[in-house]
Amino acid sequence: MPDDAHDCFAPCALIPIYNHGGTIAGTVRALRAHGLPVLIVDDGSDDATRRVLDALAQDTDGVRLLRLPHNQGKGRALSTGLLAAREAGHTHALQIDADGQHDTADVPRFLDAGRARPRALVCGAPVYDASVPRARLYGRYVTHVCVWLETLSLAIRDSMCGYRLYPLAATCAEIARKPLPARMDFDTETAVRLVWRGMPVVNVPTRVIYPANGLSHFRMFRDNLRISAMHTRLLLGMLPRAPQLLWRRFRRENACVD
Repeated sequence: MPDDAHDCFAPCALIPIYNHGGTIAGTVRALRAHGLPVLIVDDGSDDATRRVLDALAQDTDGVRLLRLPHNQGKGRALSTGLLAAREAGHTHALQIDADGQHDTADVPRFLDAGRARPRALVCGAPVYDASVPRARLYGRYVTHVCVWLETLSLAIRDSMCGYRLYPLAATCAEIARKPLPARMDFDTETAVRLVWRGMPVVNVPTRVIYPANGLSHFRMFRDNLRISAMHTRLLLGMLPRAPQLLWRRFRRENACVD
Protein backbone atom coordinates (compact mmCIF):
# COMPACT_ATOMS: atom_id res chain seq x y z
CA MET A 1 0.00 0.00 0.00
CA PRO A 2 1.36 3.50 -0.81
CA ASP A 3 2.44 5.43 2.27
CA ASP A 4 -0.27 7.72 3.67
CA ALA A 5 -2.83 6.13 1.32
CA HIS A 6 -5.56 6.71 3.92
CA ASP A 7 -5.28 10.49 3.59
CA CYS A 8 -7.88 12.32 1.50
CA PHE A 9 -6.76 14.04 -1.69
CA ALA A 10 -8.57 17.14 -2.93
CA PRO A 11 -6.17 19.18 -5.10
CA CYS A 12 -6.50 22.46 -6.95
CA ALA A 13 -4.21 24.34 -9.32
CA LEU A 14 -2.64 27.59 -8.11
CA ILE A 15 -1.41 30.19 -10.61
CA PRO A 16 0.30 33.43 -9.58
CA ILE A 17 0.13 35.98 -12.37
CA TYR A 18 1.60 39.36 -13.15
CA ASN A 19 0.94 40.70 -16.65
CA HIS A 20 0.84 37.34 -18.47
CA GLY A 21 -2.51 38.07 -20.08
CA GLY A 22 -1.55 36.50 -23.39
CA THR A 23 -0.88 33.00 -22.06
CA ILE A 24 -3.08 32.53 -19.00
CA ALA A 25 -6.22 31.40 -20.83
CA GLY A 26 -4.45 28.47 -22.49
CA THR A 27 -2.95 27.37 -19.18
CA VAL A 28 -6.32 27.54 -17.44
CA ARG A 29 -8.08 25.57 -20.20
CA ALA A 30 -5.43 22.84 -20.01
CA LEU A 31 -5.75 22.58 -16.23
CA ARG A 32 -9.54 22.45 -16.37
CA ALA A 33 -9.27 19.67 -18.96
CA HIS A 34 -7.53 17.64 -16.25
CA GLY A 35 -10.45 18.30 -13.90
CA LEU A 36 -8.58 20.63 -11.56
CA PRO A 37 -10.27 23.62 -9.94
CA VAL A 38 -8.09 26.65 -10.65
CA LEU A 39 -7.20 29.44 -8.23
CA ILE A 40 -5.55 32.47 -9.86
CA VAL A 41 -3.86 35.12 -7.74
CA ASP A 42 -3.46 38.39 -9.63
CA ASP A 43 -0.41 40.19 -8.25
CA GLY A 44 -1.38 43.70 -9.35
CA SER A 45 -1.43 43.11 -13.13
CA ASP A 46 -2.01 45.79 -15.76
CA ASP A 47 -5.47 46.65 -17.07
CA ALA A 48 -5.22 44.39 -20.12
CA THR A 49 -4.40 41.34 -18.01
CA ARG A 50 -7.10 42.24 -15.50
CA ARG A 51 -9.71 42.20 -18.26
CA VAL A 52 -8.54 38.76 -19.42
CA LEU A 53 -8.70 37.45 -15.85
CA ASP A 54 -12.15 38.91 -15.23
CA ALA A 55 -13.45 37.17 -18.35
CA LEU A 56 -11.87 33.87 -17.35
CA ALA A 57 -13.32 33.99 -13.86
CA GLN A 58 -16.76 34.91 -15.19
CA ASP A 59 -16.97 32.52 -18.14
CA THR A 60 -15.02 29.43 -17.00
CA ASP A 61 -16.45 26.99 -14.49
CA GLY A 62 -14.11 26.00 -11.69
CA VAL A 63 -11.99 29.17 -11.81
CA ARG A 64 -11.61 31.46 -8.82
CA LEU A 65 -9.79 34.80 -8.97
CA LEU A 66 -8.11 36.58 -6.05
CA ARG A 67 -6.56 40.03 -6.41
CA LEU A 68 -3.77 41.70 -4.51
CA PRO A 69 -4.22 45.50 -4.45
CA HIS A 70 -0.78 46.10 -5.96
CA ASN A 71 2.25 44.13 -7.09
CA GLN A 72 3.80 42.45 -4.04
CA GLY A 73 5.86 39.66 -5.57
CA LYS A 74 5.43 36.06 -6.66
CA GLY A 75 6.01 34.72 -3.16
CA ARG A 76 3.33 36.92 -1.62
CA ALA A 77 0.86 35.87 -4.31
CA LEU A 78 1.64 32.20 -3.68
CA SER A 79 1.36 32.48 0.10
CA THR A 80 -2.02 34.18 -0.34
CA GLY A 81 -3.13 31.44 -2.70
CA LEU A 82 -1.93 28.58 -0.53
CA LEU A 83 -3.81 29.91 2.48
CA ALA A 84 -6.93 30.52 0.41
CA ALA A 85 -6.80 27.03 -1.07
CA ARG A 86 -6.52 25.50 2.38
CA GLU A 87 -9.42 27.63 3.62
CA ALA A 88 -11.52 26.44 0.66
CA GLY A 89 -11.07 22.82 1.72
CA HIS A 90 -8.34 21.68 -0.68
CA THR A 91 -5.65 19.33 0.62
CA HIS A 92 -3.05 20.08 -2.08
CA ALA A 93 -2.18 22.90 -4.46
CA LEU A 94 -0.41 22.40 -7.78
CA GLN A 95 1.68 25.52 -8.38
CA ILE A 96 2.20 26.27 -12.06
CA ASP A 97 3.38 29.34 -13.97
CA ALA A 98 1.04 31.50 -16.04
CA ASP A 99 3.46 31.99 -18.95
CA GLY A 100 3.23 28.59 -20.63
CA GLN A 101 6.68 27.50 -19.46
CA HIS A 102 5.41 24.33 -17.79
CA ASP A 103 4.02 21.29 -19.58
CA THR A 104 0.42 20.78 -18.49
CA ALA A 105 0.50 17.28 -20.02
CA ASP A 106 2.44 16.29 -16.89
CA VAL A 107 -0.35 17.33 -14.51
CA PRO A 108 -1.55 13.71 -14.06
CA ARG A 109 1.96 12.63 -13.09
CA PHE A 110 2.14 15.25 -10.33
CA LEU A 111 -1.32 14.30 -9.10
CA ASP A 112 -0.53 10.58 -9.15
CA ALA A 113 2.63 11.21 -7.11
CA GLY A 114 0.70 13.33 -4.62
CA ARG A 115 -2.10 10.80 -4.35
CA ALA A 116 0.41 8.02 -3.63
CA ARG A 117 2.32 10.12 -1.05
CA PRO A 118 -0.02 12.84 0.23
CA ARG A 119 2.43 14.22 2.79
CA ALA A 120 5.28 14.68 0.29
CA LEU A 121 6.33 17.80 -1.59
CA VAL A 122 6.20 16.84 -5.27
CA CYS A 123 8.82 18.92 -7.08
CA GLY A 124 9.26 19.34 -10.81
CA ALA A 125 12.73 18.34 -12.00
CA PRO A 126 13.14 20.37 -15.22
CA VAL A 127 14.13 18.78 -18.49
CA TYR A 128 15.18 21.70 -20.70
CA ASP A 129 15.33 22.06 -24.45
CA ALA A 130 17.53 24.42 -26.45
CA SER A 131 15.39 27.44 -25.49
CA VAL A 132 16.89 27.70 -21.99
CA PRO A 133 19.32 30.64 -21.57
CA ARG A 134 22.75 29.28 -20.76
CA ALA A 135 23.39 31.83 -17.99
CA ARG A 136 20.15 30.87 -16.24
CA LEU A 137 20.93 27.17 -16.57
CA TYR A 138 24.43 27.43 -15.12
CA GLY A 139 23.27 29.77 -12.36
CA ARG A 140 20.78 27.15 -11.20
CA TYR A 141 23.60 24.76 -10.38
CA VAL A 142 24.97 27.20 -7.82
CA THR A 143 21.61 27.13 -6.07
CA HIS A 144 21.44 23.32 -6.34
CA VAL A 145 24.73 22.96 -4.47
CA CYS A 146 23.66 25.50 -1.83
CA VAL A 147 20.38 23.66 -1.26
CA TRP A 148 22.13 20.31 -0.91
CA LEU A 149 24.30 21.92 1.79
CA GLU A 150 21.33 23.63 3.46
CA THR A 151 19.39 20.36 3.71
CA LEU A 152 22.42 18.03 4.04
CA SER A 153 20.75 15.85 1.43
CA LEU A 154 20.18 15.45 -2.29
CA ALA A 155 16.42 15.13 -1.81
CA ILE A 156 15.52 18.25 -3.79
CA ARG A 157 16.69 17.87 -7.37
CA ASP A 158 15.74 21.43 -8.40
CA SER A 159 14.49 23.89 -5.79
CA MET A 160 13.88 26.71 -8.27
CA CYS A 161 11.26 24.99 -10.39
CA GLY A 162 7.86 26.63 -9.83
CA TYR A 163 5.95 23.53 -10.94
CA ARG A 164 5.20 21.58 -7.79
CA LEU A 165 2.47 20.07 -5.63
CA TYR A 166 2.19 21.28 -2.04
CA PRO A 167 0.52 19.41 0.83
CA LEU A 168 -1.43 22.35 2.22
CA ALA A 169 -1.73 21.44 5.91
CA ALA A 170 2.02 21.33 6.51
CA THR A 171 2.82 24.18 4.10
CA CYS A 172 0.29 26.55 5.66
CA ALA A 173 1.55 25.58 9.11
CA GLU A 174 5.03 26.67 7.98
CA ILE A 175 3.63 29.99 6.76
CA ALA A 176 2.05 30.45 10.20
CA ARG A 177 5.37 29.77 11.93
CA LYS A 178 7.22 32.34 9.85
CA PRO A 179 6.08 34.11 6.66
CA LEU A 180 7.68 32.84 3.47
CA PRO A 181 9.64 35.19 1.16
CA ALA A 182 7.60 37.61 -0.91
CA ARG A 183 9.52 37.44 -4.19
CA MET A 184 11.62 35.16 -6.40
CA ASP A 185 13.35 33.47 -3.46
CA PHE A 186 10.02 31.89 -2.45
CA ASP A 187 10.37 28.56 -4.27
CA THR A 188 13.81 27.67 -2.93
CA GLU A 189 13.33 28.80 0.67
CA THR A 190 9.95 27.10 0.91
CA ALA A 191 11.37 23.77 -0.28
CA VAL A 192 14.31 23.96 2.13
CA ARG A 193 12.17 24.88 5.12
CA LEU A 194 9.70 22.08 4.42
CA VAL A 195 12.56 19.58 4.24
CA TRP A 196 13.83 20.94 7.56
CA ARG A 197 10.39 20.12 8.99
CA GLY A 198 10.74 16.52 7.83
CA MET A 199 8.62 16.64 4.68
CA PRO A 200 9.65 13.97 2.15
CA VAL A 201 10.28 14.99 -1.46
CA VAL A 202 9.24 13.31 -4.69
CA ASN A 203 10.93 14.59 -7.87
CA VAL A 204 8.99 14.41 -11.14
CA PRO A 205 10.96 15.05 -14.38
CA THR A 206 9.04 17.52 -16.53
CA ARG A 207 9.71 19.42 -19.73
CA VAL A 208 10.30 23.16 -19.21
CA ILE A 209 10.61 25.65 -22.06
CA TYR A 210 11.47 29.33 -22.35
CA PRO A 211 8.89 30.64 -24.87
CA ALA A 212 10.11 32.95 -27.62
CA ASN A 213 9.40 36.57 -26.62
CA GLY A 214 8.32 35.33 -23.21
CA LEU A 215 7.87 37.85 -20.40
CA SER A 216 10.24 37.23 -17.49
CA HIS A 217 10.04 39.14 -14.22
CA PHE A 218 13.46 37.91 -13.06
CA ARG A 219 15.76 40.91 -12.54
CA MET A 220 19.36 39.73 -12.72
CA PHE A 221 21.02 42.02 -10.18
CA ARG A 222 18.18 42.53 -7.74
CA ASP A 223 16.98 38.93 -7.64
CA ASN A 224 20.46 37.41 -7.55
CA LEU A 225 21.27 39.65 -4.60
CA ARG A 226 18.09 38.52 -2.87
CA ILE A 227 18.88 34.86 -3.61
CA SER A 228 22.42 35.27 -2.24
CA ALA A 229 21.03 36.72 0.99
CA MET A 230 18.56 33.83 1.19
CA HIS A 231 21.31 31.22 0.88
CA THR A 232 23.35 32.94 3.58
CA ARG A 233 20.30 32.90 5.84
CA LEU A 234 19.51 29.25 5.09
CA LEU A 235 23.10 28.07 5.52
CA LEU A 236 23.18 29.72 8.93
CA GLY A 237 19.80 28.18 9.72
CA MET A 238 21.09 24.74 8.78
CA LEU A 239 23.89 24.78 11.37
CA PRO A 240 21.78 24.27 14.52
CA ARG A 241 19.65 21.75 12.60
CA ALA A 242 22.62 19.76 11.30
CA PRO A 243 22.54 16.98 13.97
CA GLN A 244 18.82 16.37 13.39
CA LEU A 245 19.19 16.44 9.60
CA LEU A 246 22.11 14.01 9.70
CA TRP A 247 20.28 11.68 12.09
CA ARG A 248 17.19 11.72 9.87
CA ARG A 249 19.35 10.91 6.85
CA PHE A 250 21.10 8.08 8.74
CA ARG A 251 17.76 6.55 9.75
CA ARG A 252 16.39 6.80 6.22
CA GLU A 253 19.45 5.21 4.64
CA ASN A 254 19.46 2.38 7.17
CA ALA A 255 15.76 1.78 6.68
CA CYS A 256 16.43 1.41 2.94
CA VAL A 257 19.21 -1.10 3.66
CA ASP A 258 16.99 -3.12 5.97
